Amino acid sequence: MLKKYSKFAALMTAAAILAACGGSADKPAAESKPAAGQAAAADKLAARFVTIATGGASGPYNIIGTSLAEAYAKVYGVNAKTQSTGASVENLNLLDQGKAEMAFVMSDALNDAVKGTGSFQKPLDSVAQIAALYPNYVQIVASAKSGIRSIEDLRGKRVAVGAQNSGVELASRALLNGFGITYNDLKVDFLGYAEAADALKSGKLDAAFLTSGLPNSSLMELQQGFDLQLVSVPADKLGEIAKTSPFFNPMPIPAGTYNNAEDVPTAAILNALVVRADLSEDDVYKLTKTFFESLDTLKTAHQAAGSISLEAAQKGLVAPLHPGAKRYYDEAAK
Repeated sequence: MLKKYSKFAALMTAAAILAACGGSADKPAAESKPAAGQAAAADKLAARFVTIATGGASGPYNIIGTSLAEAYAKVYGVNAKTQSTGASVENLNLLDQGKAEMAFVMSDALNDAVKGTGSFQKPLDSVAQIAALYPNYVQIVASAKSGIRSIEDLRGKRVAVGAQNSGVELASRALLNGFGITYNDLKVDFLGYAEAADALKSGKLDAAFLTSGLPNSSLMELQQGFDLQLVSVPADKLGEIAKTSPFFNPMPIPAGTYNNAEDVPTAAILNALVVRADLSEDDVYKLTKTFFESLDTLKTAHQAAGSISLEAAQKGLVAPLHPGAKRYYDEAAK
């Protein structure tokens, strides 16, 4: 009798548990739904943090990167943020050290990193590319009263060439070398965008290299009350320089960008969006997908993002394409 009661009690207990779960022997329990505001498990990232290494606080990298970090935080619920840096070379080293997940860099610095030349003692195999982005224009700026009209006029002048070891500085040095000018021929200052603009305004500099997307916000501010002169880079001379520095492309700064009456010929270098190569294929697929789905927002954040497109993203790649990004491109092409 006791055994029969025990069996009956056990059956009743099991039935009660099934009822409480809302299930039955032939009907599985309903799947639980994520709480409001939380991403479903399939839409989350394995990485808990997404740190995007950018550049100076006033530059396009940081402005676009901040908008992108906000998109990642909203879509995936991760701790996404930007890190203001000295830009390209520092960003690539941060990726290599595992201190950032993504970065905006210039293709000249990325080219050096992949080959282990210039500022990199060995090739970095820890970096993979997501996309080729918008062009960075070499904007050589002086005051109109300085008399500086060409790169040759920079000899003996005090010139800001960008933050030390940044992509701006690498481009400045390569372009100067193409004209037979070394740092020994100048009085060099290593300054970022905002610092260079302030030094020009106060008369502490004769000229500055600000290599970025158009327009550069520091130059937009500088031209208010400052007689700004853009220094041209002749296309024929640039063609010769590109034989040894193939990342240079001839592109004009359009008339009206900084109240300039005509187009100003100069050099341009493609920017790149890169990630740590050890990030999972699934995570990078999601990061790439959200990047392109957020383009309208990024374009609103900064005009430079206006020339980023899915169609051009795989043109001019310098580093290996991450498998996660390739997966997204293959899917988008179907």
